[in-house]
Amino acid sequence: MAELVDAPDSKSGHFGGVGSIPSTPTKSMYIMKLFRKLYKWTMTKSTGRGAPWFLGLISFSESSFFPIPPDIILIPMVLAKRTRAFFFAFICTLSSVFGGMFGYFIGLFLFNSIGLILINFYNLNESVNEFKNYYNLYGSWIVIIAGFTPFPFKVITITSGLFQLNFIIFIICSLLSRGARFYIVTALLYFYGDKIKIFIDKYFNILTILFFVVLIGSILIIKIL
Repeated sequence: MAELVDAPDSKSGHFGGVGSIPSTPTKSMYIMKLFRKLYKWTMTKSTGRGAPWFLGLISFSESSFFPIPPDIILIPMVLAKRTRAFFFAFICTLSSVFGGMFGYFIGLFLFNSIGLILINFYNLNESVNEFKNYYNLYGSWIVIIAGFTPFPFKVITITSGLFQLNFIIFIICSLLSRGARFYIVTALLYFYGDKIKIFIDKYFNILTILFFVVLIGSILIIKIL
């Protein structure tokens, strides 16, 4: 006699009888699927003619106002077309520095609007002068460290203009830190791209969560300090 197989429930679409528990997709699952689609979309677009312009736009914007770092665009572009890997790193670095200059001028000339918002956000109202002196003493190291790490670079570029860090020093430090960051990432992808791509595909959800943890954690650290 043939075995009886439960038919799919007409309402839930799942197999099982009374004891089955229908699985309902959570909000986090939708977010993960969205980011994976974005990742695959970027992999496809990275081979197009407009890909370098898109990378440059994201790199420029991230250094002054956009929240998402350009690594998310750079990594799939290099993986998709490693023959132009270091050209992409060059675009990413140069655009990021130009965007940083734009952020610098926002802090320099728009103090009464954006500058004050930044001061209030980090609770520096009562110690602006002290923080300004500290920033002028160690500002170059702050730019170098922030430019190399996942910390939101736009905060540093605007603050550098706000407290009038030497503009030439700011540009040099930005070039060093952003260049080192993007070229190191690119070099790793160039030489170990296949293994890294497999790793990203396998642990994409975990890497996405870690990215947002690091990003939010960086913001909270400077707010506490």
